[in-house]
Amino acid sequence: MKTLLRISAAIDAITDRLSGLISFIVVLTIAAGFLNAALRYLGQAVQRTLISNELIQLQWYLFSLLFLIGFPYLLKHNVNVRVDFFYSQWGPRRRALVDFLGTLLFLVPFSALAVYVSINPVLTSWGRLPDGSWGPWEVSSDAGGLPLAPLKSLIIVGFAGLLIQGIAQLIKYGAVLAGVHEMEAAVMAAEDEQAAAQELAQEFREELEHRK
Repeated sequence: MKTLLRISAAIDAITDRLSGLISFIVVLTIAAGFLNAALRYLGQAVQRTLISNELIQLQWYLFSLLFLIGFPYLLKHNVNVRVDFFYSQWGPRRRALVDFLGTLLFLVPFSALAVYVSINPVLTSWGRLPDGSWGPWEVSSDAGGLPLAPLKSLIIVGFAGLLIQGIAQLIKYGAVLAGVHEMEAAVMAAEDEQAAAQELAQEFREELEHRK
């Protein structure tokens, strides 16, 4: 179990490092949107159209990258959306059991399937032909369009990251079920932080409604 927990901790460390990259992507997305709006009033009409199309596509490139890279980070910090009536009232072991089964039976198989079914479309987008030879990669049909192959490749990257982080979560849930008290305390602390954040958000919404 200690070896598995070290593996889980290593995966968590890599996932946390993505937070800096995610913040950088957000800044780039905002900058691309601002630059696109500014360039609409500059240059010749044709050049402005081409630049505008490139920047618009760059924005949804970055937006897609933001979500796909963010998958494992959201899972690791347990900030994904939950719709439940009983989970918040359960103890750590019952929660760990539900999370373990859900991750094992749904998240991991779905992520693995998503990676598998995406391989051939991604290779085709990079230019692989049915006879095994290679042609030009896929490019957007819009004027000044960007290549689509790198963007489609991010589907594999995103779900592969989600799969790996899902395995790390399985190890942590298994540690709680096995009675590893340190891990149980860590899980409880994370859940307490999430509950405190939700309570603070609720108080903020109530304050806004009161001021109205």
